[in-house]
Amino acid sequence: MSSGSASSRGEFEFSRPLELVRTLRTLANGASDPTVQLSDAGVWLAFRTRTGPATLRLTQHAGALRSPARVSAQAWGPGAEEALASVPALLGEHDDWSSFDDPAFLATLPAAVREARRRHPGLRLPSTGRILQTLVPMVLGQKVTQMEAVHAWRYLVQRFGEPAPGPVPPGLMLAPEASGWRRIPSWDWHRAGVDSHRSRTILRACASGSGLERLAGMPLGEEVSAKLQSLPGIGPWTAAEILQRTHGSPDHVSVGDFHLAADVGAALTGKRTDDAGMLALLEPWRGHRQRVVRMIVLTGFRKQAYGPRLAPQDHRRH
Repeated sequence: MSSGSASSRGEFEFSRPLELVRTLRTLANGASDPTVQLSDAGVWLAFRTRTGPATLRLTQHAGALRSPARVSAQAWGPGAEEALASVPALLGEHDDWSSFDDPAFLATLPAAVREARRRHPGLRLPSTGRILQTLVPMVLGQKVTQMEAVHAWRYLVQRFGEPAPGPVPPGLMLAPEASGWRRIPSWDWHRAGVDSHRSRTILRACASGSGLERLAGMPLGEEVSAKLQSLPGIGPWTAAEILQRTHGSPDHVSVGDFHLAADVGAALTGKRTDDAGMLALLEPWRGHRQRVVRMIVLTGFRKQAYGPRLAPQDHRRH
């Protein structure tokens, strides 16, 4: 298939509800991400597959909040067929919330978290299976503000990426492939605000080539996390952020995040905490810790509010 206007189409029926935009928002690196466009009218994604570049457009059919979802997909580019085949995993069809939604488990959660889940039954954890395109923006986000990370990603993609295939909205771009990241001169990393530690980490990852992408085919677990962290410059925070997106991890928590531990601690106890304290608080929900974090975020609770805590129950009694 050419990368022009030729396209492939697919219709997908899902077994459960789906909030399309909210589910895929985690893939966007800021509101101005050149590779992702989100709106109520649908979602546009530009990415690279094993068979070549692809653009994917997803639109959800109207339906009741708790009805099984229907999604139309259209893809362009050499990787169009592969992009279509990725849609079920991308939209979390294999993301099993059944044990989380079990009444006995829900009863152990704070009321506000239960309410967030009731209000958002269609939130799923996406699985892209694309390691490098996920790794680069996560590394750019190491130890800097979100604004700095978003700027760096946008600058580098717009300068060194390429237009997404097909008839697409203005500005939709493909991020560079591994060889493209390696060709970026040092002064452009500097102009993007990226220090040498982060640029070296990205370049080393790009040099890993197909070995890095093979991690996408590994089952989710400690082994794949350990292999990611065996790459110099990839620590627990970066590995967790990657696996939340590439494998739809329901349990990896972003230890080392500048705000997360304080937000979770304040939400669950009324007091800020550190990473160790956050993990201790989340331990009763091991296996679903990232789901719990996502629900806390959806409550809108933030540590700055200093509001009443979410009052979790004593899990030792369950």
